Amino acid sequence: MDEDDVSVLVASLLRGDRRALARLITLVENRPRLRDRIMSLIYPYTGNAYVIGITGSPGSGKSTLVDKLTGELRTRGKTVGIIAIDPTSPFTGGAILGDRIRMLSKSTDEGVFIRSMSTRGSLGGLSRAAYDAIALLDAFGKDFVIVETVGTGQAEVDIVDAAYTSIVVVTPDMGDEIQAIKAGILEIADIFVVNKADLENVDATVMALQMMLDLSDKGDWRPPIIKTVATKGVGVKELLDAIERHKAYICETDRIEKMHYKRSKVRILEIVRSKLMDKLIRELENSGELDRIVKCVVEKKMDPYSAADEILRKLDKK
Repeated sequence: MDEDDVSVLVASLLRGDRRALARLITLVENRPRLRDRIMSLIYPYTGNAYVIGITGSPGSGKSTLVDKLTGELRTRGKTVGIIAIDPTSPFTGGAILGDRIRMLSKSTDEGVFIRSMSTRGSLGGLSRAAYDAIALLDAFGKDFVIVETVGTGQAEVDIVDAAYTSIVVVTPDMGDEIQAIKAGILEIADIFVVNKADLENVDATVMALQMMLDLSDKGDWRPPIIKTVATKGVGVKELLDAIERHKAYICETDRIEKMHYKRSKVRILEIVRSKLMDKLIRELENSGELDRIVKCVVEKKMDPYSAADEILRKLDKK
């Protein structure tokens, strides 16, 4: 596939072709050279979708909650794109949980597009290509894009750089774990969801979150705590109402402009780091320098930190 083929696909995407959207997401995941061209073509058409991030520990019911939230958005006439970030298969590099299986009821809805993506080694809860997939869904015309992170604990903080509203899902059985992780993932929340609220200790969990919020400084916005039973659809309308309130809050202030600035800065620097690293490694491998340095470390002639410093000095010379 060449750049002319990419231009044809992008034109099809802008006309609402779902197959073109699916192919373009695959290309941004797997073809770096074409990815750059794709993003250049679609970028002028982005900036309209509202991005919601949903994160939390494994087993907290994130996928079911996304499914029900999507259903509620559809009843309100909104179109939805879903990016479900799954762990990476050690064998294929692809996603292995398959969150789409849990959202089969929405897979035939033309107003919903669901894509599972693997983390591919990213430690922040988001695949590197997820940011590009968000842009593609935005250009495709989705009103909302929901990003569900892999759910591996405190590392899930990347979502705050991708979403306008970040939702953290906890369950009543987390207990003291809430206190243990409050300095990490919980502090990114714009909204808390206590899912499986039909279990015991739900009130204690809500109280623990309220106490944590009393000690934190979230400015003018105090994250609401919404109790849900996602499997039954309980509390989902209230959650969407809370999202709409937060959307109104950031749009009525200058916060959304600050978010755009921060998001653009973070994304540019991330791309620069990635391109520099790829270029440096490629040059080191082609020249044989990487093998030489690795052998020095293996033979104890150099420690790994000194080896890294020697590599970085090569950047200084450029």
